[in-house]
Amino acid sequence: MKAAIVVLSDPKPGTEEALGRLFNALASAYDFKHNGNEVTVLFQGTGSSWIGELTKADHPAHKLFEAVKDTVAGVSCGCADVFGAHEAVVASGFDLITDNQVPGTTGLPSFQKLTQEGYTVLTF
Repeated sequence: MKAAIVVLSDPKPGTEEALGRLFNALASAYDFKHNGNEVTVLFQGTGSSWIGELTKADHPAHKLFEAVKDTVAGVSCGCADVFGAHEAVVASGFDLITDNQVPGTTGLPSFQKLTQEGYTVLTF
């Protein structure tokens, strides 16, 4: 079994719903990882802004993020550009993903590529 977990929720509103979606995405990655399944996590859309938050030691999801950060494939480059997260992603050392060369962007992850490789795509 292979799962691609895509985080789309926006950290900026600071709502419990957004944090809940992030937490469940990371908990799902943890579940797949610790049960021996292949899992990859992607941050896309407004979710590209989470990287800057999750690297802070006092963030409520920091410890869970640390437990699964080796499964993070990266962050959508085009989305990081649009939502102002580019600098934080570069500083974090995570990859900016550009597989899907959408016109007018610097590129996004390719869901087509992921499904072709046998991943089930889960969005949060």
